[in-house]
Amino acid sequence: MEPQQPPDGVQKADAGWRFARISPTLPEAFATIRINPSAGFLRTLFAFMGPGLLIAVGYMDPGNWATDIAGGAQFGYLLLSVILLSNLMAMVLQHLSLKLGVATGRDLAQACRDNYSRPVSLMLFVLCEIAIAACDLAEVIGAAIALNLLFGIPLVAGVLITAVDVLIVLYLQQRGFRIIESIVGGLIGVIFLCFLYQVIISQPEFASILGGLIPSPHIVQNPNALYIAIGILGATVMPHNLYLHSSIIQTRDYERNDAGKALAIRFGTIDSTISLAFAFFINAAILILAAATFHGTEYANVADISDAHNLLTPLLGGFAAVAFAVALLASGQSSTLTGTLAGQIVMEGFLNLRLPPWLRRLITRLIAIIPAVIVTSLYGERGTGQLLVFSQVILSMQLSFAVVPLVMFTNDALKMGKFVNPRWLALLAWSIAIVIMTLNIYLLVTFFFG
Repeated sequence: MEPQQPPDGVQKADAGWRFARISPTLPEAFATIRINPSAGFLRTLFAFMGPGLLIAVGYMDPGNWATDIAGGAQFGYLLLSVILLSNLMAMVLQHLSLKLGVATGRDLAQACRDNYSRPVSLMLFVLCEIAIAACDLAEVIGAAIALNLLFGIPLVAGVLITAVDVLIVLYLQQRGFRIIESIVGGLIGVIFLCFLYQVIISQPEFASILGGLIPSPHIVQNPNALYIAIGILGATVMPHNLYLHSSIIQTRDYERNDAGKALAIRFGTIDSTISLAFAFFINAAILILAAATFHGTEYANVADISDAHNLLTPLLGGFAAVAFAVALLASGQSSTLTGTLAGQIVMEGFLNLRLPPWLRRLITRLIAIIPAVIVTSLYGERGTGQLLVFSQVILSMQLSFAVVPLVMFTNDALKMGKFVNPRWLALLAWSIAIVIMTLNIYLLVTFFFG
C-alpha cells in the first residue's frame, strides 16, 4: 500500500519516517518564544519555563482530588508511595515526550500518524479522545463543585456554566502563548499556597508521612487500596499530556540543529521536572490533608469533594474550607486551558484536521457536560464523586496506548538519531510501560470477574 501523501507538499523521508517533515500543530504558537543560546543558565531556563507548568496542571486537576481524598481518608498515608512513584514515572515519560518533539519535530500524535497505518492511527485517536473526554469530565465536575461550594450555585447550573470558558480560552489563545503559561503559573501558585496552609493547620504525623513514602505490599493485597492506587496512577500520569508536551515544547525558538535540540531537551527536562515536583507536593498535600483529618475517624469513608469541604469547617475552621474551594476552582480553570490545547493537538496531529479552537473546545465540553448533567441530576453530589474516581480509572486504562508508542519511537535510533534513548533509559521506559499495562490488566480482570 502506498503511504498517504503528506500535507502541503512536504517531501517523503529517506528513513525512519514516511515524511521528511510535517507542518507543526499549534502553528500560531510555533517557535514564537525566543531562545538566546548565549544567555546564562537562569535566563535560558526562564525562557524554557512554561510548558512544564501546563503539563503539571494535568497532574493536579479535580480528578486527582477525588482519588487522593478517598485514598487518604480510607488508608491514611499508605498510598503516598503510589503518588511518589507515579510522579517519578511521569517525570520520565514527560522527558521522553518533549525529547520526541524536539528531536523529530513531530508531536506524539503526528508521529503515530506518520508511523502507523490509518486504521491503527484512528484507533489511537479515538482512545486519546476518550481520555481527553474523561479528563474534561473531571474538570467540569470539579469546577461545578467549586462554584457550588463558594457561591451556592446548583451543580447542574455549574456544569452548564463551564461551557462558557470556551470564550475565555479563545481570548487567551489570541493574546499569545506566554500569556497562557503565566496565567496557569499563577493559578498553580494559588493552589500551592492554599494546600500549604491546610497541611500546616491539619498537623499531620510527619513520621507517618515518611513511612507512607515507602511502598507497602498491603497496597497490592487490598483490592480497594489497589483500585484507588490505579485511579491515582491514572490521575497522575495523564495520557493526553504526553501528546501535549511533545507539541508545546516546540513553541520555543531554539536552533533546529543538534546543538539547539540538545539545549532544548536539557532545559525542557529541567522545566518539566521542577513543575512536576510542585504537582507532587499538591497531590501529596491533598492525601495528607485527608489522612490527617479523616482517617481513623467516623469520616474515614469520605470520598466526595463536597463532603470533604463541608467537614473541614468544623474540623479545621472556615478559612480552611474556603481555601479548599478556591484551590479546587483554580485547579479546574487551569486544567481547562491545557485540555483545550491537548484536544487541538490530538485532532490536528492524528487527522491533520484544523478546527477553530472555540469549536474544538465546545465539542469537547459537550462530550463532558452531557454525562455530568445526567449523573448530577439523578444522583447529586454522591454520583459526581463516584464519576470523578471512575474517570480517573478510564484515564489509567488509556495510558498504555500512549506510553507504548512513545517508548517505541524514542528507542528507535533511525527516528531519533543521536537523541535515541540510552540503554538504561530504554530499559527504564519499558519497565514503566510494563507496570502500567500489568496494573490495567489487573483492573480489567477485577472489574469484569470480581
